[in-house]
Amino acid sequence: MSSPQDGHIELERAVDSIGVGRRHRQDYGDLAPLVESIRRNGLLQPITITLDGNLICGARRLAAIKLLGWKTVKVWVRSGVSDRLGQLLAEQDDNLLHKPLTQFEAAALYRELKTLLAEDAARRQEATRFHAADDAGDDGAIKLTAPWDTPPGEAAVQAAQMVTGRDSHTTLERIGRLEHLAADRTQPESVRTRAAEEVERIKAGGGVYPSHLRVNAELSLAELDQIAADPALPADVRGQARTEAVQVRAAERDARAVELEELAQAALARVKAAKKTGRKPPRRPLTAVENQGEPVPFPLTVFVAIWDDMAGWWLHHDPDEVGPALTEEQWSRFEQTVAGTIAFADTARAARRAQERSEHIA
Repeated sequence: MSSPQDGHIELERAVDSIGVGRRHRQDYGDLAPLVESIRRNGLLQPITITLDGNLICGARRLAAIKLLGWKTVKVWVRSGVSDRLGQLLAEQDDNLLHKPLTQFEAAALYRELKTLLAEDAARRQEATRFHAADDAGDDGAIKLTAPWDTPPGEAAVQAAQMVTGRDSHTTLERIGRLEHLAADRTQPESVRTRAAEEVERIKAGGGVYPSHLRVNAELSLAELDQIAADPALPADVRGQARTEAVQVRAAERDARAVELEELAQAALARVKAAKKTGRKPPRRPLTAVENQGEPVPFPLTVFVAIWDDMAGWWLHHDPDEVGPALTEEQWSRFEQTVAGTIAFADTARAARRAQERSEHIA
């Protein structure tokens, strides 16, 4: 056993003693290049396991050395892994009766696992870089670089897939951001309060994406408040900032989260433009929130984000409880949303099939 390095211990371990939980992907792709690299050069970067011997990082490397018939392998034993993450990595069966993770538990495990995966990727990058330099010929050309299990930039995606079974890293990052803002004493009190409220809203079953947008709006409003209170700025700029903030807050009760964020960001942009040029820019046309006119069209990214956020929502609610509990107004809104969603889906499906037919003909 070697001496600890950065909280890790390198040692020889029996390959068959390393547990690979179901959270690791099973489709490892073409292992032949990795097998050949390890055969020729050895394992440049050890795989990472928990103190209990469960795999954290290096599923492809482990699969490759098994194909090579290795009986033992050097590993990094990572200390400091939380008990809950250790349990998650040890799971062997989809049908084990574990209590489902809450969104905040998933976000915490995601952050922890993302850090471990990023550490592993950085170590592999360093090992590969130095090995490539050693293998350079007289002309300095690199003869070999070892394939990676996961490029450093994909740690977030892989961590999310391991924790939740899908690429939910954007949602998990948003949850972490809300928690951070709620606890960040450097933020204005209004931002901390709103973030804390949105955290509680999500815990009560609310959507992450709308909460994310409402906090974005609050951040813009906080910046408007700071501009309005800055005595070093011209009076007309401070006055415009106050007016813009009042108008956005007046629309808050009736505005959807997406519209509220848009209003707040547009208001802040106008004030910043006036601050920069010294001239008050013209207001843009009123949005649907302000004039109750036609709905404002949103980009496709908003549609995708909303449906990602709502994935599997029906699994978390009991219809026998929800039905009787809603007020008439709430039930009416629900039925209107369902009817509108079905009509939208029918039209979108028809458009999709029409495109598929045209592509097939072409």
